[in-house]
Amino acid sequence: MAISLTGKSLTIEDIEAVARRGESVELHPDARQRILVCREFIEQRIEAREIMYGVNTGIGEFSEVVLDDDQVREFQRYLIYNHAAGIGDPAPTDHVRAAMLLRANIQANGYSACRMEITETLMAMLNRGVTPVVCEKGSVGACGDLAPMSQIALLMMGEGEAFYQGERLPGAEALERAEIPIPGLKARDGLSTINGDNLLTAIGALVLFDTERWINQAEIAAAMSLEALRANMKPYDARLHEMRGFEGAVTTASNLRRVMEGSDLLTGKEKVKVQDAYSMRSTPQVIGAARDQMRWTRRQIEIEINGIGDNPLFLPEDQVVLTGANFQGTPVSLPIDTLGAAITMVSVLSERRLNRLTNPALSAGLPPFLTKGAGMFSGMMLSQYTADMQIVEQKMLSAPAYIQSIPAAADQEDFVSMGMNSALKTRQILDVACGVLGIELMAAAQALDLREFTPGHGTRAAHTAIRRHVDYLDEDRPLYSDHNAMMKAVQDLDVLEAVENEVGALAT
Repeated sequence: MAISLTGKSLTIEDIEAVARRGESVELHPDARQRILVCREFIEQRIEAREIMYGVNTGIGEFSEVVLDDDQVREFQRYLIYNHAAGIGDPAPTDHVRAAMLLRANIQANGYSACRMEITETLMAMLNRGVTPVVCEKGSVGACGDLAPMSQIALLMMGEGEAFYQGERLPGAEALERAEIPIPGLKARDGLSTINGDNLLTAIGALVLFDTERWINQAEIAAAMSLEALRANMKPYDARLHEMRGFEGAVTTASNLRRVMEGSDLLTGKEKVKVQDAYSMRSTPQVIGAARDQMRWTRRQIEIEINGIGDNPLFLPEDQVVLTGANFQGTPVSLPIDTLGAAITMVSVLSERRLNRLTNPALSAGLPPFLTKGAGMFSGMMLSQYTADMQIVEQKMLSAPAYIQSIPAAADQEDFVSMGMNSALKTRQILDVACGVLGIELMAAAQALDLREFTPGHGTRAAHTAIRRHVDYLDEDRPLYSDHNAMMKAVQDLDVLEAVENEVGALAT
């Protein structure tokens, strides 16, 4: 069933379905009527020669330059040409598809003043698999993602490039093959296509979707390591976290208990320390804090994807045109940026548990570097090196972008969000995090093979899933293929699926 665009009901799950799984979209009848009414309103204002920013004036520093009738007709084309100024490799297809979906949903609110053909073309490209070629870099995250969105807008004129059925084609050819008419650009159409922080928000939405599943696997890895390290189970008691009151910590502690249910550690059969190190017993507080941050990020993104990010806004019901700065990306760039730092924080905790698993002074009796042939063999010594290198990469990427504003457009645009930097580096942080977590899972499985007690039901399911990808390390072998296999297993959610099949869905 197609997702109906109303302007107010789009979810992050909808974005993922359209961007990655090709779910079709349609325009709600009420949204269609709003678009038509708004377009009629602006056409009346154009005919009355009312001065409106970006319609019959220049933009940015040229906002005080008034255009004559002939210039109004040509301005949209030159606007797109000028702003299609990105650089770098093409953005991933799912990022661009998500951005087109967000722009169409914003237009569905009926305040963008574009022609119906513009919204219909965006939806047709989504439904028929035409994805504009868009450079990843170039947006400063204010006035919208102007550079990347302009490469989408080029197709509205039959220009630019697009991917279609596995080929990279000239835009006009891609549209022709997909039987999509070229709508052209008339007054306001260009700016209504490129305004708003659509691409950076689209990336943020997809990264958040993936992070919410990665965090469950971080809890599974933690549970496995805690069992392998013979953890004292008292720090995961529900009462402890309910008394403090942070929702994220309550959720993480609950997930840890579910994964470890049935473990000998819960029966008192295994001797444990009175109190474990912070990297063990503060796991619910740390991962829980990341969960709380993620919840805020989700709220901000869901507001933005159903908000109106244009400038100006055309309000036919009030017969007014409002100029402002709803394109400013900071409300989403800040939470997306701090999401990356939260992922790094959880990865640091993962590496610290890895250190305890491999360090004989800290591992509660495990052999050095998880090998029985220490000296002849080095076991997983170098696995920690690899994890450490990735952690440093994450830390460097975690420096905030939202304070890095560089004025643009002759200081007319003198504070920008740099939100595209936030989105791209958070995506990179998460990609690296899958490798870090994969190594901890691999080490935890190795450690559990060296123990003789019975671990929890979820822990055993995770161990079985890991062993489908990497074998027990009996003697040294090149580990790069194992590391890469485990990174992919995390990305593919293999361990999460195995655990949830055994113990039921983990809380989110």
